[in-house]
Amino acid sequence: MSKYLWGVDLGGTKIEGIIIEKDSNEIIIRKRVPTEADQGYPHILSQIKKLIDLLKSETGITPEAIGFSTPGTLDPGSQTMKNCNTVCMNGQPMKKDLEEVLAVRIEMANDANCFALAETTMGIVKDVMPDANVVFGVILGTGVGGGVVVNGKVINGRHGIGGEWGHIVLDPDGEDCYCGKKGCNETIFAGPALQRYYTRLSGKQLTLKEILDLHLAGTDAHATATIRHLMKSFGSAIASIINVLDPDVIVLGGGVSNIDLLYTEGVKEIENSIFNNRKVETLFLKPKLGDSAGVFGAAELVR
Repeated sequence: MSKYLWGVDLGGTKIEGIIIEKDSNEIIIRKRVPTEADQGYPHILSQIKKLIDLLKSETGITPEAIGFSTPGTLDPGSQTMKNCNTVCMNGQPMKKDLEEVLAVRIEMANDANCFALAETTMGIVKDVMPDANVVFGVILGTGVGGGVVVNGKVINGRHGIGGEWGHIVLDPDGEDCYCGKKGCNETIFAGPALQRYYTRLSGKQLTLKEILDLHLAGTDAHATATIRHLMKSFGSAIASIINVLDPDVIVLGGGVSNIDLLYTEGVKEIENSIFNNRKVETLFLKPKLGDSAGVFGAAELVR
């Protein structure tokens, strides 16, 4: 059995690879190459091979298996990629292609699942509640996503969409979502959605940080309405996850999760929707690993 874990985080602009010593979690090497997705799917495969060859040549270590964090999901039925924002990957048998190109076993999970896994096994959950059985990892940024980890294992699900919290419909009369539905969580409290909400109220275009600053200063009623909209919608949406999964810990990642009010006012809003006599005992945590979570989670897939 190998002493090392290999992981690759496949992003839209860069591909990062890592080799970790299995027992100590010591990082042996980390390398990045550009994705260059505009050159197409075959080129992405060649960039991945280039990265793996670099890691092998600089360490003298050969992988027995490699975990991949991907910007979409491998469909368990068709064994092709779907829901990728790097659109040239959609419909491609990526796991099969990578196993042929790299001649090793490949394990894959989407980036939100890898985030949740890394924070569970190597990050903040391990530090604060190492005996947690169920962890939900939230991505709140330009989009909304999630990942589920149970007993240290990712739950991909029958359709490969385990944790896809961003596309639960919260407001059936809401904005159109690119997925074809209306009023998905992503269209309500992702960063760009909150900025659009503020613009509809005020007629002005501001960044989310500027909106938050105006709310905290108490100088803009529209900014305050926008932040309250975030708290209320987040509380209602995350309560549905708690009612179904009842996780021990929820870790919030992504740019929107840097709003500290989510951990106080946002959690308070859950009381209105939780099926537990308004009592919320779920632990809400900020992530520890930052943008390293994807590649660490990928490596954990092959532990």
